[in-house]
Amino acid sequence: MNQNLDKVTSVRRVILGIALSLACAMTQFGFAQADKSSPTENLPSAPKPQMAARPMTGGVSSLNQLALTAALQSESQNTSSPNSPTSQPAQAQANSMQLTRTQAEQLALKNNPRISVGRLLALAQHQAYRETRAAELPTFNGAITAVEANEGSRIGAGALNAPRLLEHAGAGVTLNQLITDFGRTMNLVSSSKLQEKAQNASALATTEGIVLATDQAFYNALEAQALLKVAQQTVTTRQSVQHQVDVLTQNKLKSTLDLSFANVNLSQAKLLMLNAQNNVDSTTAALSAVLGFDKEVRYDLIDEETQLPSPPPDVDVLINTALQQRPDLQALHYDQQAADKFHRAQRDQLFPTISALGIAGVIPVRPDCFGGCFPNYFISSWYGAIGVNMNIPIFNGFLYTAQASEANYRAKAAAENTRDLRDQVVRDVRTAWLTANTSFQRVGVAAELAKQADLSLSLAQDRYNLGLGSIVELSQAQLQQTDAAIGYVNAQYQYRLSLSTLNFEIGMQP
Repeated sequence: MNQNLDKVTSVRRVILGIALSLACAMTQFGFAQADKSSPTENLPSAPKPQMAARPMTGGVSSLNQLALTAALQSESQNTSSPNSPTSQPAQAQANSMQLTRTQAEQLALKNNPRISVGRLLALAQHQAYRETRAAELPTFNGAITAVEANEGSRIGAGALNAPRLLEHAGAGVTLNQLITDFGRTMNLVSSSKLQEKAQNASALATTEGIVLATDQAFYNALEAQALLKVAQQTVTTRQSVQHQVDVLTQNKLKSTLDLSFANVNLSQAKLLMLNAQNNVDSTTAALSAVLGFDKEVRYDLIDEETQLPSPPPDVDVLINTALQQRPDLQALHYDQQAADKFHRAQRDQLFPTISALGIAGVIPVRPDCFGGCFPNYFISSWYGAIGVNMNIPIFNGFLYTAQASEANYRAKAAAENTRDLRDQVVRDVRTAWLTANTSFQRVGVAAELAKQADLSLSLAQDRYNLGLGSIVELSQAQLQQTDAAIGYVNAQYQYRLSLSTLNFEIGMQP
């Protein structure tokens, strides 16, 4: 009888040894598959969520070993399934367009309609300058007139003079050239030219704004994709823990409370992944809109910046650069100068205007050609004259004075607008510089936090596997690790976005 019991005991020990070996092998195989299933090409250098489940020590029962083996087998099957969340990005990348930040900026400058609007408005303002400049050039007109009239009659109403109507036909030209209006036309031309320069500067400001919007959309989409990968890894980790706790609960080794906490953690991870996927779709749509696409496009965003540069050290240099380079500030300077020129032009309306007039033509058909009815009216077959005219404004109800005062007030308002924008530029550059420095410091702090959260999760997982820790402790460690990973991703891309904002504030041209 004792020999039979010894044989049974020996068989049980052999079975337990085989189970322990299978558990170790499946643990290594399952983790290797989990690591391969999550692409990390475009992930930032944030620490990944660690799967802290390890082979149990000799102090754990054989049922616990078998439960862990079953959980890892189920995890390996879920990871290799074609419908798993981690396999979807790999399928989407096959039909996506690779895009770097530089390429995105070039596409936006080529396709965005706001760029075309700025250029078209600049071209329109150039034509307005040509319209104003036309007043300095001579006016040359031609005319052909044929009259059939009651011979010798006069106009008796509608005019102070009473010209006699004669049947005739002729052709001629007239010439009108402004000699001087004492600076009015010259100031109008200068004002129009300055407005053209202001419009060109506004078009450049629009271009820089589109570049900044492209960088924002690009980094937001890149950040959303990185957060989706973090969420997928979180789901994978908590799925493994949930399977383990589920099998242990079925074998009466863990309570239903532990299983409930594991299910809650898994559901939270799935909600996080759903929100992350929705954020990826929305940021992709925003990027497509900035790039000028009206259809859905899938992008494989490539982050070329492997190292994060340090922020500029001297803010005063940045402020001086911004005051010299900001196109919107330059546009207001031009507008202010244009308003001053227009004020002078309105004031110059009070001065006389001197112009030259000329006229010449022929009269092939005239009354003296038909029997000499009225030969005194058309002595010659051609006509011509030249003269100078001076127009002197005397009184027009104070119209010119009021127009000059209005232009003066508007010029002063333009000067105040320029000063206000100058103050805003100084404030915005300083704020952007402070934000960039703070964001750069947050990257290092977030990296250390993510590292400590990974270590905390690993220790909490070990304590839970050994029965020394509770599910609450493990859940808290999982939550802290997920928050730390998300915070690290956010810190990196927010710093890059703050650098783009700083470049925009100092007027760096694309």
